[in-house]
Amino acid sequence: MSSTKRKAITDDRPQKRVKAAKPEAESRPAKSGAKPAKENRPPKPEPNERRGPVKSVLQQEERSFPRGGASVLTPIETKQIQAQAEKDVLFEQQTGEKPVRDEDDDLFDDVAEAPVKQKRQARKEDDGEKKVAATRIQGLSYKTLVPGSIVLGRVTGVTGKDVAVALANNLTGYVPITAVSERLNRRISDLLAEDVQEDDDDDDTDVDLKKLFFEGQWLRAKVTSTGHDSTDQKAKRHIELSVDPVQVNGGLEADSVVTHSMLQASVRSVEDHGVIMDLGLATDGVRGFISKKELGAAYKLEELEEGQVMMCLVTGKGSDGKVLKLSPDAARFSAHIGNKQAPVVTEAPIVDAYLPGTAVEVLVTECSHGGVVGKLMGMVNVTADLVHSGVGEDEDLSVKYKISSKIKARIIWSLPGDDGARKLGVSLLEILTTLPPPPDRLPENANPKLKALATSASQKFPNSATIEDAKVTQVIQDRGIHLALPSLTGQSGATAFAHISQVSDARVESLSSTTGSFKVGSSHKVRVLSFNPIDGLYYVSLKQSILDQAYLRLEDVAVGEVVQGKVDRLLLGGSKGITGVLVKLSDSITGLVPEMHLSDARLEHPERKFRDGFPITVRVLSIDLDRRQIRLTAKKSLVSDTESAIWSNYESLQPEMESKGTIVNLLDKGAVVQFFGDVRAWLPVSEMSEAYVERPDRHFRIGQTVTARVVLVSSETKEMKVSCKTGGDIDDEQQDAWEAVQGGQIVSATVTEKTLDSVLVDLENGLKGIVRAAHLLDGSAAKAESALKRIRVGQKLTDLLVLNKFARSRQVMLTNKPGLVEDAKKGALIRSFKDVKKGNKVHGFVRSVTPEGVYVEFANGTVGLVLKTHLAPEMLGQAAFGLRKDQSVTPWVLNVDAVKERFLLSLREQNVDTPAAAPAASQSAADAPELVNPVDPALTTTADLSLHTVTKARVASVKGTQINVRLADNAHGRIDVSEVFDSWDDFKNKKVPLQQFQPNDILDVKILGIHDSRNHRFLPITNRQNKNPVYELSAKKSRVQDGDSSLLGGLEGISAGESHLAFVNNHGDDCVWVNLSPSVRGRVALMDLSDDVGMLNDLSKHFGIGSALKVKVKNVMPLSNRLDLSARSSEDAESVTIDTLTPGSVVAGRVTKVSENSVTVQLGDSIAGPVTLTELSDDFDQADPARYAKNEIVRVCVLDIDRPNKRVYLSLRASKVLSSTLPVKDPQVPNINALKAGDIVRGFVKHISEKGVIASLSATVDAFIRVADLSDLYIKNWQSHLTLDQLVRGRIISVDPASKHIQLSLKQSQIDPNYVAPLQFNDIKTGMIVTGKVRKVEDYGAFVDLDNSQPRLSGLCHRSEVADKFVKDVRTLYEVGDIVKAKVLKVEQEGKKISLGLKTRYFKDDGAESDDEVVKTNGHEVDDDEGREDAAAGGVELDAEIIGADNDEEMKDDVDLGAVRDMDDSEEDGVAVPAADDSDDDTAVKLTAGLSTNGFDWSGNALNTTTEVDASDSEPDSTTAKKRKRTKPEIKVDLTADLDAHGPRSTSDFERQLLGQPNDSALWIQYMAFQLQLGEVQKARDLAERALRTIHIRESDEKGNIWIALLNLEAEYGDEEKVDGVFKRACQVQEPLSMHEKLASIYIDSGKYDKADKIFERAVGNKSFRAVPDVWLNYATFLMSTHGKPDEARALLSRALQSIAKDEHRLLTAKFAGLEFRSAGGDAERGRTIFETLVGEWPKWTQGWDMWVDLERACIAEDKEDAIARCRKLFERMSAVKMKKRRAKFVFKRWLEFEEKEGAERDVERVKGVAKKWVEDEAARQGGTDE
Repeated sequence: MSSTKRKAITDDRPQKRVKAAKPEAESRPAKSGAKPAKENRPPKPEPNERRGPVKSVLQQEERSFPRGGASVLTPIETKQIQAQAEKDVLFEQQTGEKPVRDEDDDLFDDVAEAPVKQKRQARKEDDGEKKVAATRIQGLSYKTLVPGSIVLGRVTGVTGKDVAVALANNLTGYVPITAVSERLNRRISDLLAEDVQEDDDDDDTDVDLKKLFFEGQWLRAKVTSTGHDSTDQKAKRHIELSVDPVQVNGGLEADSVVTHSMLQASVRSVEDHGVIMDLGLATDGVRGFISKKELGAAYKLEELEEGQVMMCLVTGKGSDGKVLKLSPDAARFSAHIGNKQAPVVTEAPIVDAYLPGTAVEVLVTECSHGGVVGKLMGMVNVTADLVHSGVGEDEDLSVKYKISSKIKARIIWSLPGDDGARKLGVSLLEILTTLPPPPDRLPENANPKLKALATSASQKFPNSATIEDAKVTQVIQDRGIHLALPSLTGQSGATAFAHISQVSDARVESLSSTTGSFKVGSSHKVRVLSFNPIDGLYYVSLKQSILDQAYLRLEDVAVGEVVQGKVDRLLLGGSKGITGVLVKLSDSITGLVPEMHLSDARLEHPERKFRDGFPITVRVLSIDLDRRQIRLTAKKSLVSDTESAIWSNYESLQPEMESKGTIVNLLDKGAVVQFFGDVRAWLPVSEMSEAYVERPDRHFRIGQTVTARVVLVSSETKEMKVSCKTGGDIDDEQQDAWEAVQGGQIVSATVTEKTLDSVLVDLENGLKGIVRAAHLLDGSAAKAESALKRIRVGQKLTDLLVLNKFARSRQVMLTNKPGLVEDAKKGALIRSFKDVKKGNKVHGFVRSVTPEGVYVEFANGTVGLVLKTHLAPEMLGQAAFGLRKDQSVTPWVLNVDAVKERFLLSLREQNVDTPAAAPAASQSAADAPELVNPVDPALTTTADLSLHTVTKARVASVKGTQINVRLADNAHGRIDVSEVFDSWDDFKNKKVPLQQFQPNDILDVKILGIHDSRNHRFLPITNRQNKNPVYELSAKKSRVQDGDSSLLGGLEGISAGESHLAFVNNHGDDCVWVNLSPSVRGRVALMDLSDDVGMLNDLSKHFGIGSALKVKVKNVMPLSNRLDLSARSSEDAESVTIDTLTPGSVVAGRVTKVSENSVTVQLGDSIAGPVTLTELSDDFDQADPARYAKNEIVRVCVLDIDRPNKRVYLSLRASKVLSSTLPVKDPQVPNINALKAGDIVRGFVKHISEKGVIASLSATVDAFIRVADLSDLYIKNWQSHLTLDQLVRGRIISVDPASKHIQLSLKQSQIDPNYVAPLQFNDIKTGMIVTGKVRKVEDYGAFVDLDNSQPRLSGLCHRSEVADKFVKDVRTLYEVGDIVKAKVLKVEQEGKKISLGLKTRYFKDDGAESDDEVVKTNGHEVDDDEGREDAAAGGVELDAEIIGADNDEEMKDDVDLGAVRDMDDSEEDGVAVPAADDSDDDTAVKLTAGLSTNGFDWSGNALNTTTEVDASDSEPDSTTAKKRKRTKPEIKVDLTADLDAHGPRSTSDFERQLLGQPNDSALWIQYMAFQLQLGEVQKARDLAERALRTIHIRESDEKGNIWIALLNLEAEYGDEEKVDGVFKRACQVQEPLSMHEKLASIYIDSGKYDKADKIFERAVGNKSFRAVPDVWLNYATFLMSTHGKPDEARALLSRALQSIAKDEHRLLTAKFAGLEFRSAGGDAERGRTIFETLVGEWPKWTQGWDMWVDLERACIAEDKEDAIARCRKLFERMSAVKMKKRRAKFVFKRWLEFEEKEGAERDVERVKGVAKKWVEDEAARQGGTDE
């Protein structure tokens, strides 16, 4: 048993905060997740609820005990557990109790009292039961989020051990360091393996999560555990996540990944040109690649680390499919890019390819009050809850998202369902469809919209901030309120949500939008609880108790702050009897006062001073956010001290500074002094006092408060040395000078010393001063460092400004910042609070930076605060807001609090606009609008539509469960199907009751109230929430005429046993929900739905939505606000119980669970039983639990009943259930007495142990198989040959009924009567013919292992016995593994040696075993029998000459071989088959169908073939493999001759003709055209794909024709994306340039010139194509002749000349000139100019002259006289050019022909004269005779 590797324990760091309720509660009918107040057990789960684990990852697993004492933990787990244990021990020693790890809980668990939560839960359940929609809309919650869920998240925080990730619906998950990637885990393990003994407190310094992740990063995560400590009522829930690509990519195959989808990837290696990524896909060898230019602004190549995880966009695939091109640039994730390249997935090969993070196109199918429902690819349901539907308070879902419209969305979660499928949730919010990066990682050229979205995703208001004027914008009656927060300077306003439990300290049952304190438009003071960037919402509280609390989170408390609290309790224990006191600072924050900090003096009776509930004033010592702990001190010396500085970090400390600390440890050489935070210092003995200190423990004690002065401090190493010695005395003159120096004075000083980061100076009055490096100027840190280097000792510095004085060290702080000095000279410097004026722009410097804001200091220590919300937007995403200590800033004074002497500053421009409040106006009855065209003339205004009013309505439309009517044009109503009929006899159609109503029918109706579309219920008539309410009406005669009001008051008055009419409203997993009235609903269990169980397997058919039922009340459930009903008509029908069952009875049941080895069937409410493998079928070969589906209704036979244990044994055997008379292959074994020794039985392996195997023979009978009885042969690792649930066959050896023991044997010798015992050595005789396998081959011979020998026998065949001819090296004939037949030549008993012979002549006398039966594998001979077995299994092919003559005789008798089609192009299983010829030795081969049979036969006609060819997406493999012999050939007859003379006219005709002509592209294209004529576009597509797979790879032209036809089809009937997909595939297998030209031609022919232009532009942009001159010429021809853009065509010439070869320039230029002549948009004069240039530069270029002449002659038809003159002139110029005789003959001949056709007689004579003169001149020049 191997150890199971576990994840390491990591510190849980949920924030201990009060969070708002989940907004998804508005949109889904889920039960409340509140925990009981008094019970520790978890709430009972609902039927549809998936219960998540409640324990941690380690606690969930069983303990394993590996052999040898090895640890089951990895080195990192061991280290982390050890470190955690030490920390817990230290905490336990201080507090006296075990540390409590709080985990994230629901937002209001800590603030809502337990009784209220119970009642609230009941109310929520009531409401939830009423919310029923066709498709359930749900959001994320702790109940729905189960292990295995995949979610989209955004990083909100990074610590050293985990990453906080914000999820949808205000959830937060945590990714431990061990769940990032496998490669990162290996890095960590390697680091630990190097030195396991290193300091345990060093938390993997080489692996820093802050370098691997950043806040604002988008990630996909998988939930690995959800739970909490059930022993603690207030325990925080915790969601643990994994971002490992192996986990989150869903195990996708590479072929399932589509372009524009999102994948999580981890860095495998960083190369110069990019990054290679691990994808975690199921396909081995597939990697991702990120080009360097695709990294974007968020990542830098040199900063990436191995194992780093990032979510990437799939931008493409490599040609071989082994590389996926990725981009992690969040700026490219947006689904709103305004072109076809937007990364939106519209189609995917499998549903699992739709993973969170992927942008999709959703077809809207439903808009309800809870959100939007849609479909992906028309088959996958997705939902968007109300929060993520992106609808504002004034928008209507149904208006914004029209039914059947397509919208862009992004998948944000995928939850596993009970049926194996996954539920998908999407978000329509713009921020999620865009996925913007954080502001500090935006590209420089980012558009304004992306910048605005990136800023909006960041938190403007800090947590715990109080906002004075938040305005209510929307009220959800039983959920909460939405508020608009006031806009900040330069920012848009934000939206907040307050749960109903957070609006008031008093209990609020419901909210109203028109009345009460929380009506729409009212303003309130709120406090921010949290902010979720995924939801884009602030979660706030209006409770006064929350507003009054000083602190809500640990982050709100500052180290060194004096706080008020109450004593919670004393912690007893330790050597002193008490270890500390717990002080409650707020409802959610409790701090510890250690024993040493209880008082300055030691207390004898601390319990008297610290009584429970006693108020106490303490100061915060330190805060550990990781462990969620806070330490306090109650010492008056520390609490009351207002002068000493608070030393909470080393960075702010300087030598000579003084403060108070506490001694925490005493040693012989000194003491350790603890200050605030994690600041500690070493106090040497020599610095303890001016007097000599021999032993520190005599003068000091642990816990003593001392005043210490900094001697040395290093912020890098976090070390400090302090002294308790007092400074030297000063005289009166120095004292006067000290008192005279004030902040704001301008002084001069001389440099006395330089340090690394400061300058020490002497003022003119003798005082010491210090100028920090950053105060030398206003510039950057680099400039300050440069200025520091230029300063020299002794230099005099002037115009220094006094900032502050340090009394302890008698030092003056100075600055040389020009801004501050200038303000001081002008009198504008802030010296005190009185100098602060609102609206002024002032100069200051950064004192410190906190997460909440920036503290700005002025002279004399005056400090102002710049809140985070008042920083510039570009600063928010930067570390420390892009600021550093002492940096110069110029803020505006935003607000001044004169009472508390505090002021706020802003680093933003001050343009504050206060939006005017628009209070909602309420309508009175007098102002009620008039009714337009009322159906009832008696009605005039909406005020007439009062409760119980009887009026008339006109039917507008009829739905399945309601009738939509109009009372007037501006007054609408609905009649629920339950309010139409009074009795069962009123129905005309029970399945569609409302079918009898038609539009425009007039009905008498009665007003019942207002319909609440959000909660699917009706409200009182006074509850009108909008201008056009929908009235709930009734058309029952009993209500309209008689005033009946039954079933309108809910469940009141309903009792068990009553009968009612009910109407199906929804189908659940195990029940049907029905409505008895608009306010009364019930549940009918499946088994109670009908007496005919056969109808239960198809609920939608027999019990459709809206169908009517007669039901009887079984039980009234007031807490759930529903009824338990039964629709069975049998009077004696009763539920099945253990007492009513009898063995042998056949009953109906419902399948509730299907596992690998059983099917669980529920027979009644309280009884269920398993059906084991042995009871699934009468033939064990057919026993497959997967044949049954969950909730399927089946009939089972009760085999046996164990009443004491309440167990039943069931059977699904046909012989038992149906009383079938069919033969039973595996009879049932009812008990042990039915078996006897010698019986041969079959069973399934039930258990495997070291001693043997237990096999199940029936539901109640098992048999034991000893290891010795498993096989006749010795098997070394026998356990690996058996698996659980494996079917085995054996013989009963013994049966012992007394002990109920059955022994079974699986030995073939026991089972098979024809069993042949293995050969022993003594059985081998000389002359035997044996078979075997070559084990080893040497040059001198081959060693052969003999078949069926035990133990394995081996013989040697010497090379002299291998063949009749001499063989020098046997290795040339045989290889290891070859199967051979041999003859035993010699047997040596002494040496146990066997000599074999392989010569052919040894087997000639073996009559049955002729030469024809000898075959070869890998070129070597094998036995014919074995070859036949291989052929039957598809494992061996035969050479043509091997097939015997007998088979040929059979073929000739049965089939005319002349009718068999040529098989040269046939393939079998991807292997080429040799062709048959017309000789006597015709080879019998297996014919393929000629067409791919990978899909459905669309024609509906069965083809005359049974052979299937594996379909492949790639080109067929032409590699010829080993030939295989088949025992009997299959012949396919060519039936194409039966076609009539008119050609194919039907699908079957085409199929028959394709059998003979599979490579004829014309026939395939004709077949496609035939389907298009029938309107079957998809079938035509399938035919094209089928043709591409069927046509042989050698027929590239035929394949090319199919690709062109498919491109034509997609261009005509498909969209751009499909055309692009086909085009890319075609370019991969065909000549790419040709495909570009063909597609451009298709677009030109169809008139799509813009698309053709893009194809040409793509072609000339390709490096491979741009060097081809014809590409440019074709593009120019298109632009000039077809597209009408001659200017663009002319501009192409310069681009073309830069791309093509130089020797092509002249000809291409001439062809462009020719376009000017031939094109309608051309300019002939421009062409002539180009030719003039060419012939001027190359006068002997004969081709150019000829082209010009031809073009001019072509112009004769348009302008005859001018054209003739131009041609004649050209001929004259050509004749004048020096040319050879041959050229001259050609020129004069053409000229003469031209003149004879176009000129006069004199022109002809002139040409002859010119030619004669040229001949004479040439003869004279050469001195020879003329031609």
